[in-house]
Amino acid sequence: MSSGIFFNSMMGNVYAHVWNKYRPVILKMMIASDGEPQQYKFSSHEFKGANPKEKGSFAFTLHAFQGKAVNNIRSSEIAQSLMSVLQQSRKATELMEKETYEFVMDKQFILHVKKQVAVLTPQ
Repeated sequence: MSSGIFFNSMMGNVYAHVWNKYRPVILKMMIASDGEPQQYKFSSHEFKGANPKEKGSFAFTLHAFQGKAVNNIRSSEIAQSLMSVLQQSRKATELMEKETYEFVMDKQFILHVKKQVAVLTPQ
């Protein structure tokens, strides 16, 4: 009956197939964001087709560190889905272990990835 558990867990993640399709691109962006912020233009129909009932915005901001969202993404199913897909990637988990990454999807379906700079405070 484990297939039922898998099926149920995937039902709540309607954008997983889109994020999984682009996971290699997102990982490359995370690595390249060490030098400068990265961006990638998605096709809006992929996200709209994944959840045609969604009437709200697909825009979100996700701050990820140590495999978890450090900002509140409860109201954004698409951000939660991205976080879930990143958690399933060994490379993404390694990258997020020491650094905080900012993922911003704007209204034009452009995903911006930026490695957050650690601010050191003098002691």
